[in-house]
Amino acid sequence: MRKIHIIHTGGTISMEEDQRGAVKPGDKHPLSDLSGLFDIEIDVQISEIFRLPSPHVTLAHMRQLAQGIEEAIQNGAEGVVVTHGTDTLEETAYFLDLVLQQNVPIVLTGAMRSNNELGADGPHNLFSAVEVALCKEAGDKGVLVVMNDEIHTAANVTKTHTSNVATFQSPQYGPIGIVTKRGVNFHHAPTSHDHFPITETKKNVILLKAYAGMDEQIFQALSSLKIDGLVIEALGQGNMPPQTVPQLQKYIEKGIPIVLVSRCFNGIAQDVYGYEGGGRMLKELGIIFSNGLNGQKARIKLALALETTSNHEVLSQYFTQ
Repeated sequence: MRKIHIIHTGGTISMEEDQRGAVKPGDKHPLSDLSGLFDIEIDVQISEIFRLPSPHVTLAHMRQLAQGIEEAIQNGAEGVVVTHGTDTLEETAYFLDLVLQQNVPIVLTGAMRSNNELGADGPHNLFSAVEVALCKEAGDKGVLVVMNDEIHTAANVTKTHTSNVATFQSPQYGPIGIVTKRGVNFHHAPTSHDHFPITETKKNVILLKAYAGMDEQIFQALSSLKIDGLVIEALGQGNMPPQTVPQLQKYIEKGIPIVLVSRCFNGIAQDVYGYEGGGRMLKELGIIFSNGLNGQKARIKLALALETTSNHEVLSQYFTQ
């Protein structure tokens, strides 16, 4: 009998809608008793590390969760499923993907509808996530996200809709597999995986989004804060308004790494344009261009990378490989 450990952390999957239409946590997690949900013989252990709406989740909570997963595996779990709120699920999944080094399937799932709403998706998503966690093929693919019968990698998946049950997508790449009534099917797999053996999460990395007419003011305001790194969702292929460049140069001179991603939904940031504020100029300043991550995940990666090194060349390699 396979042993699966389910870790609840909160989110919509743990909530119910009240008579006034407000969705909020109750006294008891509605999926704390799973009797009757599974028609397969498995040994299911359930724990609840914390119960938080996912906008409340911090890097410290993510590290706490990583430790809980490692303990579950040490205690014999052959697969781990984590239920989580969807707003920051992709960030927690990517954090876990970067800090855990396990060959046991680790799967995150959640819900877009609370448990007493019509068409609640939580129980089915949990069932599908357990199916994937039972699949030995899932063990070498890093942390996975299973929603709406699709299997996504932590690095590529993102929430694309505020309320649709098919919100989780992997732009450019698509899901790496599907869950059907007949089982779990993988059709491709990640080719590389980074790992950061961290012991703490204390680095302060800020995420900003570029816009037309952006100037130096926001960067001047940030200079009063103690920040360890900066991630910017730049325009197009990796360009910034020219008024921002002098301040960006000051950050680089202070030794504060800046990682550039594109604010576009698809594509990667590249040093193509040679005009003032263009990607070619920014890269020559020492700004790091990320190979395809979105802003929130680049922030997670930079924060973890800075726990292991401050070497600019090494940091650059982390984001370009």
